[in-house]
Amino acid sequence: MLLVLSIVLIVLDLKWSSMHKTRSYLSLLITPLQWVVDAPAQVADELSDVLVTRSQLSDENRRLRQEALLLKQRVQQVSALTAENVRLRELLNGRQRLEQDVFLTELIGVNPDPFQHQIILNRGSEDHAYVGQAVLDSGGIMGQVVEVSHYTSRTMLITDSRHAIPVEVNRNGFRSIALGNGSVNQLELVHVPDTADIREGDLLVSSGLGGRFPRGYPVAKVVSVQRDPGEPFALVKAEPAAMLNKSRHILLVDMPQAPELPPEDKPLHTEKLKPQQAGIDALGSEGE
Repeated sequence: MLLVLSIVLIVLDLKWSSMHKTRSYLSLLITPLQWVVDAPAQVADELSDVLVTRSQLSDENRRLRQEALLLKQRVQQVSALTAENVRLRELLNGRQRLEQDVFLTELIGVNPDPFQHQIILNRGSEDHAYVGQAVLDSGGIMGQVVEVSHYTSRTMLITDSRHAIPVEVNRNGFRSIALGNGSVNQLELVHVPDTADIREGDLLVSSGLGGRFPRGYPVAKVVSVQRDPGEPFALVKAEPAAMLNKSRHILLVDMPQAPELPPEDKPLHTEKLKPQQAGIDALGSEGE
């Protein structure tokens, strides 16, 4: 009976357009169960905070004061660089980069399917989460929201075999597309020319093309570059910067809308990027 019910639901999901709304309400019914399953971890975290010793708190307080002092020093440098950057943009008659708002969320579930790298977050449409929203942790980009219910959202990680993200090498600006290959700690760069200036240790950051991910956030670090004299493209592998299998507290990025260009600044023509089929879900829009 369960097998027949599963087949019926699969067919309805494929053929019936209203099934998406029905699935959203079914997810709403499951949300309390997800909260109950997550409750032991929450209680364990609170108990560990209560049971720490005085010496541990003292050491941590001392370490945090030192880190705060170092961060203040770095903020002073960043403030000076930001002011200089603004002056240079004014000289070049350029536009300032748009700032993004971020919202803290928490992981409450992981998709058990080994062929789908997805996680469940405790923010949904009621918290202004939306499909396509970029997801970060303290290390870098983790993925993007692919399904939203009222109080939860499902995120596809960048290592999922169906995911792709436009990246550029931070050292020289070389652009490419990083594809997930189903391994939780590996990405692959596609169509990298054999003569491209890319090497092990290069940091890959989001290029912002397609408008789905904010520009300049760490994505991965190149760990392997294999060049075959008989092949036109190099095989480049990278390790994600985000802690995909460890992070619990996560950020959702609210991408602002870019202001309309004045007529004299609009490009004469644009052409559509044609990503591979595996990257369509991730790019999702046009790039110039």
